[in-house]
Amino acid sequence: MSLGVQEIVLIIIVILLLFGGKRIPELARALGRATFEFKKAKEAIKKETEALEAEAKEKPTEYQPKDDPKNPQV
Repeated sequence: MSLGVQEIVLIIIVILLLFGGKRIPELARALGRATFEFKKAKEAIKKETEALEAEAKEKPTEYQPKDDPKNPQV
């Protein structure tokens, strides 16, 4: 499903009627800042996840059998 030219023009007209011509640049700047912050947060989470995965590969956890008297498991 794609938008045609008529649908895009209709959407732009509705936005102009709702917000007015003076507020549109302000809204566009706010949307741009929000998009930038979202991308920055996404990259930070990606880097942190990669670091945790690398750390997990470097030092594997020690296997503890269930019937080990030093480590009783319920």
